[in-house]
Amino acid sequence: MSQDFIAARRRTLIALAAGAMSGMAGTVMASPAASQPWPARPIRMVVPFPAGSSPDLIARLLTEKLAVALGQPVVVENRPGAGGNIGTGMVARAAPDGYTLLLTINGPLVTAPTLSRHLGYDPVRQLAPVSLVATSPNVLVVDARLPVHDVREFVALARSRPGVLNYGSVGNGSASHLAMEQLKAAAGIDLQHIPYPGFAQITTAMVGGQVQAGFMVPAIAMPLVTAGKLRIIAVTTSGRTSLLPAVPTVAESGYPGFEAISWQAVLAPAGTPAPVIDRLYRELVAIIGSEDVRAKMRAQYFVPAGTAPQSLRQTMASEKARWDKVIRVAGVQPE
Repeated sequence: MSQDFIAARRRTLIALAAGAMSGMAGTVMASPAASQPWPARPIRMVVPFPAGSSPDLIARLLTEKLAVALGQPVVVENRPGAGGNIGTGMVARAAPDGYTLLLTINGPLVTAPTLSRHLGYDPVRQLAPVSLVATSPNVLVVDARLPVHDVREFVALARSRPGVLNYGSVGNGSASHLAMEQLKAAAGIDLQHIPYPGFAQITTAMVGGQVQAGFMVPAIAMPLVTAGKLRIIAVTTSGRTSLLPAVPTVAESGYPGFEAISWQAVLAPAGTPAPVIDRLYRELVAIIGSEDVRAKMRAQYFVPAGTAPQSLRQTMASEKARWDKVIRVAGVQPE
């Protein structure tokens, strides 16, 4: 056998081996998304509050149209508890594959890290912003049987009965908790804090006489206000809101600078592929921009938003700085 034949055969074997290795590498490195485009199965949107809560209302409004846009079912999964921290933590630890989303309010994202000693998740490091979807003023409501019709009368009553009046919130660090702590510090009043899993439980307790006041979103309060069970005495926007133009602000009622806005956002586990985040953002903005969704949001006292992921990240950072100051001034202790 000639040396030329042996050399040619060796070159052929080397070429065949290289081709096989190249094919194997291509198989290993191929992205699953390339062979199975996202989404290929149903998506769950976790809401860390009970059914009927304001985040639940917004989630169900969005998921109906998001399912059509994505061509897959988008199922709302309620995981309430610990002021939204349980469900938020679950999403933070979920696989970043685009099949688990979170719709939550500001509390679990911006105040929980300061107020929870054992939070179990880092919203900045473990969650990827998708979009701010809606904002809402909070309203200060009281039991309609209480002899107060404005903030000044409420403060006067609280001062005359220190430690007697109860207020409800949806948990330590929630907007409903910190808004009242902000007012307590500014007005120098003493109220007892009673946390509940959701606003439905707060309104039940207020109608039942166990709780006399609380901050909540108008969508939850208005049916009971209309029924004469609760009374709105102020809103928490810096200026009067077009949603409730006749209701005075806390700021104009003697406490300038007071503001406490609730907002809701969609996020995904950190590491979710950028194309998935971008697709979700684009679809959500289109949904929020549609006339029927905007009308439904405003009918529920929400202001439609629809911001880019980076804008939501900046909102989270600025809100955390602002609420950290409120927590410090009010002396709210972590739990």
